[in-house]
Amino acid sequence: MNLDQKDLKILEILCRNARTTYSEIAKAIGVSDVAVIKRIKKLEQAGVIKKYTVILDPRKLGYKSVSITGINTEPEYLFSVLSYLKEKDYVKYIALTSGDHSIMTIIWARDGDEMARIHEEISKLPGVTKVCPSMVLEVLKEDVIC
Repeated sequence: MNLDQKDLKILEILCRNARTTYSEIAKAIGVSDVAVIKRIKKLEQAGVIKKYTVILDPRKLGYKSVSITGINTEPEYLFSVLSYLKEKDYVKYIALTSGDHSIMTIIWARDGDEMARIHEEISKLPGVTKVCPSMVLEVLKEDVIC
């Protein structure tokens, strides 16, 4: 799908606030509400817009400990470890990567003790060879979704 400047501007507006009305977007880019609706539907159908969501602050929800954790596995256990992690509520993000770690996760825990227990649990899974947590001290930019 080829995106023009109007499509890109719509995406920029929605990334800042997905609740922006069609009328507000139309006014910002100089087209009708109907044109905006058609463009957004086209972006959704093409998979450019995958979903609309909110970004939560884990600390305000009682999760004082957040980690970005790399996990290494033996190749034959990779998919069983991924399946296990996908089922865990404390895992908020999982990616299969080609970098230093085969799996990257974002994990939320109520405190440091709970985080230590979670990392210990993961390290004991069959096939896991290394767990490398990096504790998030402060989030400085949060545009990873857009």
